[in-house]
Amino acid sequence: MSVPRARLLALMKAQCDVFSTTYNPEGIRTGNKILRQRLKGPSLAAYYPKKMLKFRDFQEEFGQLELLIEDDAEIARLEHVAALKARGKGAPKKKSGPPDPTAGKKRK
Repeated sequence: MSVPRARLLALMKAQCDVFSTTYNPEGIRTGNKILRQRLKGPSLAAYYPKKMLKFRDFQEEFGQLELLIEDDAEIARLEHVAALKARGKGAPKKKSGPPDPTAGKKRK
C-alpha cells in the first residue's frame, strides 16, 4: 500500500508549521543550516582581552600639563636602535625624493 505524494507533502507542510521549520519538499539548498547557527561575533570578541591603557595614551591625555614623563621601555628601545646603528646593523635609510625616470631604462 503506497501513500500518495500529495498526502506526504501535506503531512510535511503540517509538520513544518508545527515545529517552525522551513518547508522545502524539493530539498533545495537554502542556507538555513548556516542561518540557524549561533553568531560567532560575541564569542570571538570575548576571546581577546580588553584594551589596556598604554603609556602613550597616558602621555597624550596629560601632555598639555607639560609634565616630565619618561617611558623606560621607549628609552630602552631607542638605546637598542642606536647601538645597532653604531654597529652598522640598523635599518636602511628611506629613499627621499621623486623616483628617477631613467632608472628602469636600458642603455644601448
